[in-house]
Amino acid sequence: MNQKVAIVTGASRGIGRAISLELARSGYFIVINYQNNIHAAEKTLEMVREYNSDGECVQFDVSSAEQTRIAIENITSRFDNIDILVNNAGITSDDLFLMMSENSWDSVVNTTLKGFYNVTRPVLQHMVVQKHGAIVSMASVAGIMGNRGQANYAAAKAGLIGASRSVAYEVARLGVRVNVVAPGLIDTDMMRDLPVKNIKTLIPMARIGKPEEVAKVVRFLCSDDASYVTGQVISVNGGMF
Repeated sequence: MNQKVAIVTGASRGIGRAISLELARSGYFIVINYQNNIHAAEKTLEMVREYNSDGECVQFDVSSAEQTRIAIENITSRFDNIDILVNNAGITSDDLFLMMSENSWDSVVNTTLKGFYNVTRPVLQHMVVQKHGAIVSMASVAGIMGNRGQANYAAAKAGLIGASRSVAYEVARLGVRVNVVAPGLIDTDMMRDLPVKNIKTLIPMARIGKPEEVAKVVRFLCSDDASYVTGQVISVNGGMF
């Protein structure tokens, strides 16, 4: 298929869904990755089609090397180019570090950081051959400043930043740009159990961000307007950090 193609992991809801819609507005065919919730993924696809674009839902767990390998091979075999990759899949399993189980540590790190490796490496191989592409990975303010009860999440996101900057150095001359977006507190399902009123006092703009505000920054980094931008971390946090 000779069409601009964007792969968005964890795209069934929240920031991933908002990113899918922003890229759909720019005419991309959206490969909507999801792990479990097919109904939410299909809702994202339905919304993508409302922008006169198209896409498909592809189920795989980014933390599984085998599932990801099979899925990416299937995707790259059917499209002439893979233009955009957005590494958005991530989970939380919060606890104080002294109380944190090994499973909580591994599940968060494997989804975010090992998932980055599992997805990015085969897609990047494709982009290097075609000599163009843009990769944007979703970190977090926690990966920059840390956060109480989120040592696993902060470690994974900080690792994502380091890995992305290193890869950006390696492929800059090969036509591929690699950047990171680090959101602050955004109105997603992850915010449901947090004391929003208290949290707002920590944010100079005194409000929680919207997924669409993050998605617009991602769209910019994926566009030709960001043709000289690589290896950067763009914070979207209302001045929080």
